[in-house]
Amino acid sequence: MIAHQNMAPKNPERVVLLGARGFIGAAIRRELDVRRIPCLALTSADLNLAETPAEDKLALALKATDAVVMLAALTPDKGRDIVTLMKNLLMMQNTCAAIGKTGCAHLVYFSSDAVYDSAISRVSEDTPASPQDLYGAMHYTREIMARSLVKVPLLVLRPTLVYGVDDTHNSYGPNRFRRAARKDGKITLFGGGEETRDHIHVDDLAALTVRCIIHRSTGTLNAATGISHSFLEVAQVVVRHFENPVEIVKTPRASPITHRHYDVTGTIKAFPDIRYTPLDEGVARVHREMLEKS
Repeated sequence: MIAHQNMAPKNPERVVLLGARGFIGAAIRRELDVRRIPCLALTSADLNLAETPAEDKLALALKATDAVVMLAALTPDKGRDIVTLMKNLLMMQNTCAAIGKTGCAHLVYFSSDAVYDSAISRVSEDTPASPQDLYGAMHYTREIMARSLVKVPLLVLRPTLVYGVDDTHNSYGPNRFRRAARKDGKITLFGGGEETRDHIHVDDLAALTVRCIIHRSTGTLNAATGISHSFLEVAQVVVRHFENPVEIVKTPRASPITHRHYDVTGTIKAFPDIRYTPLDEGVARVHREMLEKS
């Protein structure tokens, strides 16, 4: 559940995006530009948070009136080992140390639904965190580090699976299916694709984030639509947008079937008018954008 510190929306003086070049960071920046909210977009080229001098460099860039969005992280495609874990923790250590020096008006930390046990099928913000791998443990530890800044209003966002045309992670689901269909003319599923998951379009996630920023929301919020689809259904939606036939290949199952559904009551209470892009509409938009970019 979250609480709004600004009951009426109010733009911050400036938003500082850490990890602005990433898939989600770029979408948030576009949303801020649309709303004409000033933004300092910092990338790893501007400031490498995994290096010791980053603490002082970031402190020099920050103002006490800033809203800070912490997105910077090494994602699982960059490594799932202890070395990657420690780099991610150092990035958060430097961020917290810099904010500890300067203060900020609002901190939004982008976590992950990996903090939840994958065996839990129904999740809400009241579901206890129980990460099962180093990536989930990293995010949960970074959440705790952010909460150590007791004087800073904090929002923790835990996104579900995010899709969009510019995703670079090639994660299992709409992003990978679309690319495989285009390149190979087939989509390969784990088992029969029975598992159900929630998928959110990156632009919807960006819009939700900026809503939370202008309301200066605090607490923990799962960024999910509340509607889950099986991976087979997702593959079928992707296939419908290709003129040439695309084969859906089922494979022998190597792991137990797990499902995930989100109770989004907290989001609806916070933003009663919120609407998310339906999966078929979102996939169609991404397909059009893919063709435009080719």
